[in-house]
Amino acid sequence: MTHIALAETFGSDLARGIGAILLYAVVGLLLMLVGFYAIDLTTPGKLSELVRRGLPNAVIVTASGMLSMAFIIVVAIFTSSSDLTEGLITSLVFGLVGIVGQVLAVRVLEWATRIDVRSTIESETYAPASFVVAAAHLALGLVVAVAVS
Repeated sequence: MTHIALAETFGSDLARGIGAILLYAVVGLLLMLVGFYAIDLTTPGKLSELVRRGLPNAVIVTASGMLSMAFIIVVAIFTSSSDLTEGLITSLVFGLVGIVGQVLAVRVLEWATRIDVRSTIESETYAPASFVVAAAHLALGLVVAVAVS
């Protein structure tokens, strides 16, 4: 019979790894919430209400905004320090800076394209301009995510 020997520190290493996963998940969730509220506060209209009403353009813009925030947060976590405490702090700080950069960049791009975002997201029927706003969210989210790295 063959026995597999585990390192003496296997259990404690496993426990530390699980703890790190949970802590990074909490940081990621907090950043996603901050990102959602940043998008909600800086976008004309109350996105959360418009999404609950099922307005298609609000759903498209909100979903793309959340994905763009996730890009930033994932890269902030991925590129964080190997030291857990430093990694959590840098993930949080870079994530917050990335969210601010993302929100400002999207607002500037929307201004440059002259899209009436309020009427677009409040429309009860699909508006093609919502895909331009969504693309701006996703594209700028990728740019900011790479800048974070």
